[in-house]
Amino acid sequence: MLCLQGITVHRPPTHSDVLTLSTSTTPPAEKKPHREPTAHERTRRTSFRPDIEGLRAIAVLLVVLGHAGVPFLTGGYVGVDVFFVISGFLITSLLLRELADTGSISIRRFYARRAVRLLPASAVVIVATVAAAWFWLPPTRFTSILTDAVASGFYAINYRLAVLGTDYLASDDEPSPLQHFWSLAVEEQYYIVWPLLLLSIAVMWRHRRGSMTGPVTVALVAVAGSSFYLSVVQTSASAPWAYFGIHTRAWELALGALLAVFAAQATRIPRVLAGPLGGVGVALIFGAAVLFDGATVFPGYLALLPVSGTVLVIAAGCADRGSVVHSLLGVKPMQWIGKLSYGWYLWHWPVLMIGPYALGVEASVPVNLGLVLLGLAISLASYRLIENPVRHRRSLTSKPWRGIGLGFALSSMVVVVSLLAGLVAPSTTGTGEETEIAVDELTQEDLTDALTAAAGVRNVPVNLTPSLDEVGADLPRTYPDRCHLDFDEVSTEASCRYGDPDADQTMVLFGDSHAAHWFPALESIATDQGWELVNLTKSACPASDVVTYSSLFKRDYDECEQWRDESLELMQDIEPDMVVMATSDASSPAEEENADQVWVDGFVDSFRTVADDDTELFYLADTPNFEEKVPDCVAANLDGVSRCTADQADVVLQPDRRDMVTEALDAEDVTVVDPLPWFCAADTCPVVLGNVLMYRDSHHMTSTYSEFISPLLSKALQITDDRDPA
Repeated sequence: MLCLQGITVHRPPTHSDVLTLSTSTTPPAEKKPHREPTAHERTRRTSFRPDIEGLRAIAVLLVVLGHAGVPFLTGGYVGVDVFFVISGFLITSLLLRELADTGSISIRRFYARRAVRLLPASAVVIVATVAAAWFWLPPTRFTSILTDAVASGFYAINYRLAVLGTDYLASDDEPSPLQHFWSLAVEEQYYIVWPLLLLSIAVMWRHRRGSMTGPVTVALVAVAGSSFYLSVVQTSASAPWAYFGIHTRAWELALGALLAVFAAQATRIPRVLAGPLGGVGVALIFGAAVLFDGATVFPGYLALLPVSGTVLVIAAGCADRGSVVHSLLGVKPMQWIGKLSYGWYLWHWPVLMIGPYALGVEASVPVNLGLVLLGLAISLASYRLIENPVRHRRSLTSKPWRGIGLGFALSSMVVVVSLLAGLVAPSTTGTGEETEIAVDELTQEDLTDALTAAAGVRNVPVNLTPSLDEVGADLPRTYPDRCHLDFDEVSTEASCRYGDPDADQTMVLFGDSHAAHWFPALESIATDQGWELVNLTKSACPASDVVTYSSLFKRDYDECEQWRDESLELMQDIEPDMVVMATSDASSPAEEENADQVWVDGFVDSFRTVADDDTELFYLADTPNFEEKVPDCVAANLDGVSRCTADQADVVLQPDRRDMVTEALDAEDVTVVDPLPWFCAADTCPVVLGNVLMYRDSHHMTSTYSEFISPLLSKALQITDDRDPA
C-alpha cells in the first residue's frame, strides 16, 4: 500500500530505511533473475486507498455544492485544498516507488501518464464549453472565453485570472465557464518542477550511502515554508494573486508530498489514536467549509484548517484501515463519487454557468442542484467513454512519447478550435436601421422625449456607437493616461490637469470610478469654457471620508484612505473655483452600525475640508445600476433590446441614504445635482438612445454618452459663456 513506500533497489524497504538509494545504475530487473514477488512486495505495490477515494468524494461534493449555492457550505471552495494535498501525496508516492524500484525517475513516462490521465477529458470539456458558449452566452463574452480556453489548454489560466482579479475594469464581468481550470493549472505547474527536483536530488545522492529522507525533506520543507509565507503575506496584499498563484499554493501540495515521504512512519500511529485523528481531520475540513465564506481572508493561514485536516485523514488511514472514518469513506456511494470526482469537477462549472442561459431560467439553488446533477451524469459518460478507455491504453504509457504526443495534440487541438471559433464568432451587430441622435442644443425636454421613445425601440441600430465589440475601450482618457488610479495606487497625481493650463478658473473632479465616468462631460465643458480641469479619481474609493472594506484585499481599504487624505490636502492647496464630487452608491462604510449616517457624515466632512468662500461645491448623485452587464444584455437581445430596459426604482441603489445625503449637503450649501432625468423618463430607463449605447457595463456610462449629455451638466453646474470669472 502507499504507506509502505521506499526507495531501495536490492531489498524490501524497512521503516528505518525508507529513502535509501542504491548506487547501482542498472535496474535490478536486469541484474537479477526473475522471481515471484514476495507477499510484502505485493502489498507494497497495492496503491489503491479507498479512504483517499472517499476523501476525493468529500472534496468534489464541497466544491460543487458550494458552487450551487447550498447555504451552509459557503466555504465549499476548500475542497480544492483537499484535492491539492491528495495530489501531492499520491503523485509523490508514485515517484518514490519508481525511484525505489528503478533507481531513477522517467520524466518522459511521468509526463506521459499525466497527459493521458488529464488531457483527454479536459480537452473535451474545453471544446464543449466553447461550443456551448457560442450557442447560448452573450456574444460579447465569446472572445474572452476563447482566451480562457487557450489558457486552460496550456494550464496557465490561473495567471490570467489573477491579472483579471486585480483589474477593476473586469470586476463587473461574469465568471468564466472555464474559471475552475485554475486549480488544475496549479497542480500541473507544480508537477513540472517537482519530479525534476526529486530526480536531481537522487542523482546528487547516488554515490552516497544512507537515507535520502534528509535532502528530500529539506527540499519539501523549503518549498512549503516559503510558499506558506508568501500565501500569508500576499493574501493581505493581493487576494487574487494569493488565491490563484502557484507560489502561494505550492505548500499545500508540498505537505501532501511530505506525508508521502514519511508515510511508513505514519503506520506507527497507535490505532487508538488513528481513528480519532481521522475524525478530527474530517471535522476540520467540514468546519472550514461551513465557517468560511466569500469574505474570508483566504488562503493565508486559514487554509491550514482544510489542509491539516486532509493530512490527518490520510495519515490516519495509513495506521488504521478499520476505523469508523475509514469505513465511512469506503462506502460504495463515496467510492463511486470519488471515482468520478475529476470528471464531475470538470463538467459541473460550465454546466452551472451556461445552463441557466440555455434553459432560459434564473439561477437559484434548486436550479443549480439540478444542473450539478446533470454535470454528474455527463461526467459518468465522460468517464466511461473518454477517461477510462484512454488512460488504460498501454500503448500510450509503455512508449512515453506517444502519451506526450497525445497531450501535445490535444492542447494544440484546443488552440486550433479556439482560433477557428474566433473566425465564426456570433454577431454583435444590431439588426435595426441606421439611425442617429443629433440636436443642435440639447435640452432636458429633448432628452426626455428621446428617452421615452428609446424605451419602446426593439431592434438595436446597425450603427450602434460605441459598438458592442469596442465598448470596453470607450473609457475616459484618464484611464490610459494613468490619471485614474487603480486599487493599489495611492500617489495623488497633481499633474493630471486638462483643459486650458493657463486658465483663470479651475475645476476639480473628485471621487471613485463613478466620478471618473463624468470626466468626458467635464472635459468638454472645460475645453469649451477655457477652464482647467484637475482629475482626482481612484477605483472603488468614495469621496465620502469613511473607512471602506476592500473585497479585493479582504481588509480595510487603506490605500483609499491614504489617497483621499492626500487628494483633499491637494485641493486645499489648489484652491479651485469649483469642486465636483461623485461616488457609487454601491459603496458602503466598513462600519456596519449606523452605516447610513456614517456615510452622510463622511460626505459632509469631505466637503467641509475643501470648502472656501471662493469655491463652489457640487455633488453629482449616482447614476443607474443595472443587475446585468448592459452590453451583454444588448448583445443577447439585438432584435429585442427593450428587454434590457429597467424600471427606475430597480436601478437606484440606497434610495433612503441618497435622500439623507441630499438633505445634509443642502444644509452645507453644496449644490446636489440629480442626474436621473438624463437616464430615465416616465420611471423607465433604456440602455440605447438613438444610436448611442449608454453604458459600458452594469453601472458606468460610456464616454460617448457622458460627452453627449455635457450641455445639461454644464447648465446644472451653472457654467455659461458670460460667467463672471470673479
